[in-house]
Amino acid sequence: MSKILITGHRGFIGGHALRHFSRTHDVVGYDYDPDHFPDTQGFDWVMHFGAISSTNERDVEKVLTQNLDFSIRLFDACRKSSTNLQFSSSASIYGATDHFREDGPVDPQSVYAWSKYLFERHVRQTSHDNIVQCFRYFNVYGTGEDHKSQPSPHSLFRRQSEISVFQSDDGRMARRDFVPVEHIIQTQERFLDIPESGVWNIGTGRPETFREVADTVQKETGAIIKEKPLPEELSRQYQWYTCADLTKLNETLERHATKRSSRS
Repeated sequence: MSKILITGHRGFIGGHALRHFSRTHDVVGYDYDPDHFPDTQGFDWVMHFGAISSTNERDVEKVLTQNLDFSIRLFDACRKSSTNLQFSSSASIYGATDHFREDGPVDPQSVYAWSKYLFERHVRQTSHDNIVQCFRYFNVYGTGEDHKSQPSPHSLFRRQSEISVFQSDDGRMARRDFVPVEHIIQTQERFLDIPESGVWNIGTGRPETFREVADTVQKETGAIIKEKPLPEELSRQYQWYTCADLTKLNETLERHATKRSSRS
């Protein structure tokens, strides 16, 4: 049993993590408070989920303060206390591309994406003896995301009697790699037993169009589906396509599964 500090435990993914890991580990939750910084001493792991997650947030100072400055401070605290760290990043840092390899180029298009990339960059350029694992989430969905300013279409469409699906001027529709939140938690749980630092994608590798999601929801709810142009304010940062390259993730999990098998 490990002692784990979970940040953002009142949020969507952090809440799932808190409920899951509390069954088998000693877990303490923390949510961002500018007047109270968590003590990482005595924990085996910090799982850092807390962040302003809206890609439409325009308050640059607010996002950088909470997503970047706080994360750097937390990383430094973990280094000093020799506490291992897992933290959530985002596939949004890839930008508009058709490749999604962890070692490939990135092109952040929102303040949120930049905050995630800059923290990754800081970790990469700073020496540390503790284990630090970064996970680039693709489009996470599941129960409990109703409070989010940008819930996944899997959840948003189920609340709508009329579903709007964006399309480009040439009729193209977005295809995204939608990953269940349970898969995120299960993957990070497996990495608690992997003494390796690095960056890994977490997704399914099987993108769906928003129309396919809408069609599924329509069969359940009878909602009307309408197609409409992408709003101008979203056009510069909109990702029309995401698909996790899971090569590195699968190789890491397989390598360590083989090691455990050989020892047993």
